Amino acid sequence: MDEQRAQTGDGPAGNPGGPSRRAPWARGRQGEMPAGSRSPWGRWNSGEPPRWLTGPQGRATGRLPWASTILLGVVVMAGSSFAAHGQLDEKAPLDLFARLLLFAAVAVLLFRHRHPVVAVFGASAAATVYLGAGYPYGPVFLAVAVGCFSAVVAGHRRAAWSAVAMVWVGHLVVAHWLYRWLPPDDDAAPPWGQELGVAAWVVAIVAAAEFVRVRREQWAAQRAERAVAERRRADEERLRMARELHDVLAHSISVINVQAGVGLALLDTDPEQARTALTTIKDASKEALGEVRQVLDTLRTPGDAPRAPAPGLDRLPELVEQAATAGLTVTVTTDGARGAVPPGADLAAFRIVQEALTNVVRHSGSRTAQVRVGYRTGRITLRIDDEGPATGTDAGGSGNGLAGMRERAAALGGTIEAGARPDGGFRVRAELPLPAGGAAHREETP
Repeated sequence: MDEQRAQTGDGPAGNPGGPSRRAPWARGRQGEMPAGSRSPWGRWNSGEPPRWLTGPQGRATGRLPWASTILLGVVVMAGSSFAAHGQLDEKAPLDLFARLLLFAAVAVLLFRHRHPVVAVFGASAAATVYLGAGYPYGPVFLAVAVGCFSAVVAGHRRAAWSAVAMVWVGHLVVAHWLYRWLPPDDDAAPPWGQELGVAAWVVAIVAAAEFVRVRREQWAAQRAERAVAERRRADEERLRMARELHDVLAHSISVINVQAGVGLALLDTDPEQARTALTTIKDASKEALGEVRQVLDTLRTPGDAPRAPAPGLDRLPELVEQAATAGLTVTVTTDGARGAVPPGADLAAFRIVQEALTNVVRHSGSRTAQVRVGYRTGRITLRIDDEGPATGTDAGGSGNGLAGMRERAAALGGTIEAGARPDGGFRVRAELPLPAGGAAHREETP
């Protein structure tokens, strides 16, 4: 018997993508910097803008949030006009400069998805100038909140905190120290208790933004986990189907290969025996087509029941008959009473015996094989022996037989041992676990 060996090798070196184009600012006075070097310009050396200037990956080419920004602008403009009526005696009236500042604070938020740091600092700067000019409190803080929220969600937490802190410190300095030199003329310093409300507002904005950021990260992690799980299930299903098809086709094609050789050899000297060989080929190919169709039925609409039961150890007599048509005499011995055997373990045991007999047909000079099946408490044991010697021929085999058997056993938590015997033959021994109470108890082992 043989196993296919995996070959590994290093791929070609070089840059498959070809020379990269750098932005003009990525070239210094002495030309381009060597690959792998660092500089104060960061990612600009590779022609890419720094991360602090951009939003999350995949959002830079998104559509601008026109609708929400226009709605926010209407709320800020209308709300500021309403708030100004209640602060006529305390703050400067809204004029053209105030309207321009409010417009700037909102307009810069149009780029909050592409450039969240620019947006939050722009809105904060406009709000700071607005408050320093003595204009009334109002929804201008809403523009700062939206900018901070977008920056934190995009991952630029320090930039968002710094921008909001700039507004708070600016308000603090203007309200308690610079108010004498700023409009309105008769303005007075507000009580220090008012700063507690401003600080609470700042903390509430940052806390809400951080909460949404954490939730979005959790959702992204869950989506990634689901995607990985789906890919893993798809890979496992492909591996299972490949293993099934290999076991079905390898056995049947080996029989067909042997019988085709017999038919060609006896076509002229013994036409009747050649006819028998052709009949065997027809039956084996029909059986293979039926089993392949059963395997491929799993690709039908989920939920459909299989059209035929999966093969199990109860079909060993059929397997013995097929081996006999290939010139192999198989003796089957059973120890213990067959109890409740799950379909998965039953199928795995059948395929292991099938593959072992197929390898005898392909690679052994012996025309006899012994199969011993043992039903134990909580396990099934299998032993397949042939007298050998190995012929070294392949007969069209892929070399994946032993690997497939090990995969089947490992999937159920079992073990496979395969190797040459001291007398020159070959032995395959498998042990498959069963649920508690399965099979029957016998002390002897095969």
